[in-house]
Amino acid sequence: MTIYSLERSPQKLRGMLSRYCLEVRAGLFVGRLDSRMRELLWEKVEQLANEKTSAVMIWRASNEQGYEFRTLGHDRRIPVLVDGIWLVQQQPPKAPAKRSTGNRNNATDK
Repeated sequence: MTIYSLERSPQKLRGMLSRYCLEVRAGLFVGRLDSRMRELLWEKVEQLANEKTSAVMIWRASNEQGYEFRTLGHDRRIPVLVDGIWLVQQQPPKAPAKRSTGNRNNATDK
């Protein structure tokens, strides 16, 4: 079984995946694919994704976790390999940019 999760993806990419997988929720695709087809579809995901697209592909594997995954795009979650086990490190959110009010006259300046 292979699972694809897409966020902020072009409609063309979702349409392509829906030919081979079932879209069970918006942006969440599930299919039973062999390794060759899984790799071909991931190449298409990489080609059709835009700069805002975030994607994950998860598939069954014969390892300790029972699965492997790949990611594409910018996300706060970063895959980290620790002692042969994949973990996901979550980065803190970016601090919001400070806004200038444009008012240089401050009450304390008087």
